[in-house]
Amino acid sequence: MINTPNATVSKALKRLHYPLDIMLTCVRWYVAYPLSLRHLEEMMSERAVSVDHSTVHRWAIKLLPALGKAFGPCKKKVGRSWRMDETYIKVKGEWKYLYWAVDKAGDTVDFLFCAKRDKAAARRYFEKAIAENGVPETVMIDKSGANLAGLNAINADREVPIKIRQSKYLNNVVEQDHRAIKRIVRPMLGFKSFRCARIILGGIELMHMIAKGQMKCDDGRHRSVAEQFYDLAK
Repeated sequence: MINTPNATVSKALKRLHYPLDIMLTCVRWYVAYPLSLRHLEEMMSERAVSVDHSTVHRWAIKLLPALGKAFGPCKKKVGRSWRMDETYIKVKGEWKYLYWAVDKAGDTVDFLFCAKRDKAAARRYFEKAIAENGVPETVMIDKSGANLAGLNAINADREVPIKIRQSKYLNNVVEQDHRAIKRIVRPMLGFKSFRCARIILGGIELMHMIAKGQMKCDDGRHRSVAEQFYDLAK
């Protein structure tokens, strides 16, 4: 049980009146498994907890950014050989774009949700990823001209350029990673706003990184994936 949440989570809890343990459980289930909000409403009802599906959504929007912020310092370092790609996510009936990369071992480097798929979006993604993870030695991308242009723009400001490899067939690691995200998103039946999509996708990515073992446990004690997620609120 979490008795004293950290300051960031405490701020997010304003006007949320349910016990934190219940809220964290619902939010974790939502971003960890292919469940709709109405599934969660029914599941909590079976546990004698009366909560509306829209309330669960509000908890997710409030808590996930705070938990993501807490995860930052706990994230393990990634390798310097990246595989980068993007995928389509529907928001209000229109396609938007989730950029991300994994390293050679399949660990998530970083992610960014963008309204457009162009050079500016690709450059913004690489700038964010480099700022938070350091400069890679090599980046592998598909045949996307926008991604290549974004990387070339990054290299234009560097004395030692990042090596760029383009291949339609060598990005299997990151494409397999796509499937895990799409599996969680599918029951959500699309997003109603870009902001909500960005937050929920960030939570799914957070849960996915924890599941892949990317969270540091400084005391050396083995914790389950669920325990690690709840630890972020402490």
